[in-house]
Amino acid sequence: MTGVTYDTGALIAGERGDRRMWALHRRALERGLLPVVTAAVLAEGWRGSALMARLLLGCAVEALDEEAARRAGLLLGACKMAVEVTDGTVVEGALRRGDVVMTSNRKHLAALASASRRRLSLVDV
Repeated sequence: MTGVTYDTGALIAGERGDRRMWALHRRALERGLLPVVTAAVLAEGWRGSALMARLLLGCAVEALDEEAARRAGLLLGACKMAVEVTDGTVVEGALRRGDVVMTSNRKHLAALASASRRRLSLVDV
């Protein structure tokens, strides 16, 4: 595994105190991985909870700059399924970095990866 990206569902699982999510997070940190959360995911999931803030302390938040937005837009345009911008930023970044994605939204992320004609590893949370 090169790295790991969290989608909104992963953040929400962490906020709920989901043991599996916290175990996966701890394992990533122990392996020297810094999970990535896109700015779009943070905006979609953030509600000010202390538990989510604690999870985010062990993550890198990736800004959504113009180039990343354009790449995500191309990916969204290539996908036959209606998906959200947040999903596009998650898949674009994970494919670029070669990350595994922790997700509760396998169907949409898999559709985006398929549209890119690239393989994306997904772990359900």
